[in-house]
Amino acid sequence: MPRETAVYTHGHHESVLRSHRWRTAANSAAYLLPELAAGQDVLDVGCGPGTITADLAALVAPGTVTAVDAEAGVLDEAREAAASAGVDNVRFAVADVHALDFPDDSFDVVHAHQVLQHVGDPVGALRELRRVCRPGGVVAVRDADYGAFAWFPAVSGLEDWQELYRRVARANGGEPDAGRRLVSWARQAGFADGAVTATASAWCFADPGERAWWSGLWADRTTASGYAGVAVGGGHATAEGLAELARAWREWGAAEDAWFLVPHGEILCRA
Repeated sequence: MPRETAVYTHGHHESVLRSHRWRTAANSAAYLLPELAAGQDVLDVGCGPGTITADLAALVAPGTVTAVDAEAGVLDEAREAAASAGVDNVRFAVADVHALDFPDDSFDVVHAHQVLQHVGDPVGALRELRRVCRPGGVVAVRDADYGAFAWFPAVSGLEDWQELYRRVARANGGEPDAGRRLVSWARQAGFADGAVTATASAWCFADPGERAWWSGLWADRTTASGYAGVAVGGGHATAEGLAELARAWREWGAAEDAWFLVPHGEILCRA
């Protein structure tokens, strides 16, 4: 069985988890919610700090959610999120999406949010998600599309940031424009014609609090996260250049009419 070959571009710096903790089933998995029902068994792949996981657990109780991530350390935070939400139907494990340690046909719902953009073999990962999904179940995947990000005003430096991020992510073995590729990957993974429903949704950051939060975390991520390390270490940028890009993020966030759109592709695949 193949193993993961890509490097996770973001890492688990506080600026990254700041973003991940904001995610809920409502703002990040709305396309999946009509498919959920009490008593289902769910696999949440790449669960991170577990905020979406806890929401899913509440929705399918007394069913169970198995939450897995490649990083053992972040699972401790996911356990705390489940405990804080008062859900006790979640179990946690370290796992590689390319080689899941579960039998065939183990889950009614298999969910992966912002995962395929970071893996070395997204088609192989989808095959593995399909393998562990029960007949009649659903594989649900949502990924951002960095090439389609849009913002206003056109602050000097943000286009350079976008180009650099996409270059670094690809050098790490990932695909930052994953959202537009999900249908193609699902077809290559063997999902039958008519078994894949594709939708799209977006995050939009426009009010003063949202702008400050979004620009601040990306400014910090650009200079202090794992992304910064691989950008400099891989020869894609200098520390001084990253500091300039961080200043561009803060300049954008300070604009009174600032607006930022993060589009996502989504697929629901019937097993």
